[in-house]
Amino acid sequence: MTESRPSRTALGISGLLAVFVIGCAGPNPGSSNPSQAPSSASVSGPATATALASESASTTVAFGSQPIGETTIGLVVDVVDGDTIKVEIGGVVYRLRYIGIDTPETVDPSRPVEWMGPEASAANKALVAGLEVVLEKDVSEVDRYGRLLRYVWLHDGASWLMVNYELVRLGFAHSSTYPPDVRYQALFLAAEQEARDAERGLWAPTAGPSPTSAPQAGGCDPSYPTVCIPPPPPDLDCADIPYRRFEVLPPDPHRFDGDGDGIGCES
Repeated sequence: MTESRPSRTALGISGLLAVFVIGCAGPNPGSSNPSQAPSSASVSGPATATALASESASTTVAFGSQPIGETTIGLVVDVVDGDTIKVEIGGVVYRLRYIGIDTPETVDPSRPVEWMGPEASAANKALVAGLEVVLEKDVSEVDRYGRLLRYVWLHDGASWLMVNYELVRLGFAHSSTYPPDVRYQALFLAAEQEARDAERGLWAPTAGPSPTSAPQAGGCDPSYPTVCIPPPPPDLDCADIPYRRFEVLPPDPHRFDGDGDGIGCES
């Protein structure tokens, strides 16, 4: 300012709400090429790509409750920050920017890390890291930096969750309008107002992050109740997480509390 793990998806969309938290030329893995950006017609991915988008086509559904545009299946191989991930599609890795939202900066070398930036990055990671996602296109293929522009959806077979929307609703992102990609902008504005009214995350009345802004559920280890850190594997060190001086309870599987005083990553 993001590898397929069916077991995490099987936890259900509600379990993913827990939060602890440029393109290069050449169509080879690790790079993206705007002129060869993927589409549902050109990508040889799972056959479910089109089926997911057209699911329940004969049934009236609420706007924003599932994709309605062109979709592609991708695998999240890295979480860059709160609103940017890297996805593998058809053997090619693309950098992808979420449409319609903006999170505090963490990776721009010319700017300081902004308040709530690490939390937004951690929230994004908790939601999508290592998962297969459904990528919905609006109007634009890429932004001026060559990053794919998409709405990112999670689907557990029964329900859908749009990650862009959820980050705004939880208070980790602002709604940010960049025409012509405005399909869900009214939903994002409503989600931001909900977060403001509830004083979540960016809208908390305190000068720092509110522990209650990160609901604890599946994906967060109970040894760290005031932040959301996933259980091992993999084993994490303090350098791998954005938090310092947080409460630690036994059994402390990541061994963040080296001196046993109940406080993790003190330095």
